[in-house]
Amino acid sequence: MSHFLLAMAMAVVAAATTGAASYADDPQTISFEEGYSHLFGGDNLIKSRDGRSARLKLDRYSGSGFISTDAYENGFFSASIKLPRGYTAGVVVAFYLSNGDTFEHNHDELDFEFLGERKGKEWRVQTNVYGNGSTSRGREERYLLPFDPSEEPHNYSILWTSNNIMFYIDDIPIREVIRNDAMGGDFPSKPMYVYATIWDGSAWATEGGKYKVNYKYAPFVSEFSDFILRGCRVSNIRQVPSIEDCAESEVDLMTEEFAIMTARKRNAMRRFRERYMTYTVCYDTVRYSAIFPECDNSIIEKEKFWEWGESKVVMPRRRSKRKGRPGVSTGLRRQGQAEM
Repeated sequence: MSHFLLAMAMAVVAAATTGAASYADDPQTISFEEGYSHLFGGDNLIKSRDGRSARLKLDRYSGSGFISTDAYENGFFSASIKLPRGYTAGVVVAFYLSNGDTFEHNHDELDFEFLGERKGKEWRVQTNVYGNGSTSRGREERYLLPFDPSEEPHNYSILWTSNNIMFYIDDIPIREVIRNDAMGGDFPSKPMYVYATIWDGSAWATEGGKYKVNYKYAPFVSEFSDFILRGCRVSNIRQVPSIEDCAESEVDLMTEEFAIMTARKRNAMRRFRERYMTYTVCYDTVRYSAIFPECDNSIIEKEKFWEWGESKVVMPRRRSKRKGRPGVSTGLRRQGQAEM
């Protein structure tokens, strides 16, 4: 155990010193068939001719989805996603890790959930972290986006190691959960599959279920490409691998640029969260009487949130008729991209 940790620490230091290549420069993408298979929805899953991308469709008859061929214990998982356009209230597109089909009452899960909106309003993104069935202690956060996710694809990635979890949008980390002993079983630890789905979330997705899916605007189509599945594959999802089983894979993972939180990336994450985070569980004292152990709260930041966790300063915007970031001038959009 000590030798493994020492080796990992030395490898990470070496990678930081030499400057590991960005995953965006060396994407190591795979085809759909190399990593995924059909989950549900019949013909609503449409694979491209070259096998490098797939479309998921929601119509009045069914949603659709796909699942990774293998389960993983830790790893880096990414896809480039383009969301449906127009009226999308009630529509949910998800890219996530889960073992809920195997562990019904004590499952682990890491989510990107994209929540549709009425015409003229913008998509919202929600991240979730569940460990050992901790759904009653949901660790949700919600964000706006600095671009229109229905205009062109963007990369959404999840890094999951034995020590931390990071959510990325393109090359910007938007959330980090560092493992804390006080989290106990709330930190995901069992092998998980990778999923992508589109489905009808009318009961809750848009303003608490106020606005439903309107199938007059169907089909709703999301596009997935640039698949990355990099981690420790496991043959039996019911058996958690030993540290030694995945040691080499995790050392390899931790030496990559996407696994190293530099000062520059931390500043970019802070800016993103200040500008676009609309809700965080860390300041929600209405639902939870105690602060979650992994939350790094500050008195100054707390003043920017209501007691129910919603931001006082980051508000949903109406879409501008001009292309680009919703409701923001082209000049500011360029400035935001340069800073990020």
